[in-house]
Amino acid sequence: MHEMSLAEGILQLVEDTARREAAKRVKTVVLEIGRMSSVEPDALRFCFGSVTHGSIAQGAELEIVSVPGAGWCMICAETVAMNELFGACPKCGSYQVQAVSGTEMRVKEIEIE
Repeated sequence: MHEMSLAEGILQLVEDTARREAAKRVKTVVLEIGRMSSVEPDALRFCFGSVTHGSIAQGAELEIVSVPGAGWCMICAETVAMNELFGACPKCGSYQVQAVSGTEMRVKEIEIE
């Protein structure tokens, strides 16, 4: 389960930010996760709750914002919606589509006290 290592990385970023800002506690962490990122949000929530136990982020709310997938179709020469990483272009059926969004995961916001 790679969500555990992702949760540990998120916690490290959160702790570094909290230390830099002299925070007393972390209230909320907002993540953007692409639909084609291969990250399971429920598993990540569980792992985040586990790794934050005993840390400055214990009890912090984890908000997950889903980012839709999009790709550049080399045949149509335009951006199209995508639901899977190596899927076909919904307009022309070509598999010459390069993902341009929906594969990312990033910490968008950290609310601290």
